[in-house]
Amino acid sequence: MQDGLQELGYREDKDFTIGVRFTQGKVGELPAAARDLVRGGADIIVTSRGSNAAKAAQMATDRIPIVFIDGGDPVGMGLVKSLAHPGGNITGVASLDVELAPKRLEIFRELVPGLKRVLLVYDATNVYAVAQLEAYRAAAQHLGLTLVERPVRSQEAAGAAITGLRKGDVDGIFSPGDLSLNIPGFILEIKGTIPTMFPRSFFVEQGGLASYSARDLELGRQAARLVDRILKGAKPADLPVEQPTKFELVINRKTAKALGLTIPASVLLRADHIIE
Repeated sequence: MQDGLQELGYREDKDFTIGVRFTQGKVGELPAAARDLVRGGADIIVTSRGSNAAKAAQMATDRIPIVFIDGGDPVGMGLVKSLAHPGGNITGVASLDVELAPKRLEIFRELVPGLKRVLLVYDATNVYAVAQLEAYRAAAQHLGLTLVERPVRSQEAAGAAITGLRKGDVDGIFSPGDLSLNIPGFILEIKGTIPTMFPRSFFVEQGGLASYSARDLELGRQAARLVDRILKGAKPADLPVEQPTKFELVINRKTAKALGLTIPASVLLRADHIIE
């Protein structure tokens, strides 16, 4: 988002200062982090990566404007009254993670010949993560895939469900849009042994096989434009929640080679970025 603000003419440390609160995927620490920002006198709170952070900020203040990035299902989570008329002190940019699930699984099947059983480990304590299940199940059924679901409630359980896999248990791992409990991090621990599909390009850069998602930089720019409008007097309640307009397919060819996979030419031609 810093780049987006700078493109709009703002200068960091002169026109704005960013105070980061990073909880390393620990959902339970988000409320305290949000309250700390409120006590610190933040003028605007920007949350990133999932609805949990936005919900924590919303619970911490009904006064300070909040802009979320990657809000998942903002209406279903109770963040806003509607996308067109958010109401309250919060607006932002949704990620369309649920809507992109069918396309993500479809690409995964193209990348991995014989893909049948796909592991999905998700945070059973996260309302948003559980709400996505029906979309994942429907997409898997449509594509003739079996979704091997593993609900977990702790970091330890997430790690055990993933790193304890044996060869042949599943044909691939589908990382959910919810990034709590460090689930993507545990998936990366076994990179190069089981094909993986992620909701963010960052994890492909770290060794995952592929990702299909809204373009992170553009989400940040959209959020920056919302922040700019709020600073100029607009109220979050009157600013419609935006949706992403640019998407990207990222493939790690080095990981594909380690897995013994040959990326089809049809997929390579559609890729926005290929990591060699």
